[in-house]
Amino acid sequence: MPVKIRLQRHGKKGKPFYWIVAADARAKRDGKFLEKLGIYNPNTNPATIEVNVDNSVQWLQNGAQPTDTAKAILSYKGVLLKHHLLGGLRKGALTEEQVEEKFNAWLEEKEKAVAAKVSGLDKAKADAKAAALKAEKEVNEKRAIAAAEAELPEVAEGETAEAEGEVAEAATEEVVEAAVEEVAEKAPAAEEAKEEEAAPAASSEEE
Repeated sequence: MPVKIRLQRHGKKGKPFYWIVAADARAKRDGKFLEKLGIYNPNTNPATIEVNVDNSVQWLQNGAQPTDTAKAILSYKGVLLKHHLLGGLRKGALTEEQVEEKFNAWLEEKEKAVAAKVSGLDKAKADAKAAALKAEKEVNEKRAIAAAEAELPEVAEGETAEAEGEVAEAATEEVVEAAVEEVAEKAPAAEEAKEEEAAPAASSEEE
């Protein structure tokens, strides 16, 4: 029976995830399978991949053929590397200790690379968030300035009206003061004139 290692779709529309399965090559894509070997979720960043390495290697040794996508995933998780190393062990080119040593060294480097990628993604997210906050702050500052400028004409008009009122009041006070001074200047002369008019009249009465 020809066996394929392939992806079986699950999840809801628009957000699928996949099981990595060993299945009869003649079976439907999402039909029955012989063994579930792992999962692949492309909805996360980076994608979530879990694979049973030893069982996957066993299926490869038994002649199972992975599809292109499954092959890329198995390679990413080191399944193909371990399959290759075990081939060297069967031929006597490597010992079990060497196989484990080489595979573990590869895993360590892979984990470092994945950790660096995750760290880079976290930094990129933080930078993007900081940039968004800065842009929002600038927009708010521009809005505040525009609002302040819009209020300036009203304030200026109020100040102008108040200044005009003060000028008018000062002018009125000056006019009143001038009138008072004029009256004060004319009052003695008027009194003298009255006294002069009164004097001849008194003289006439005495005669």
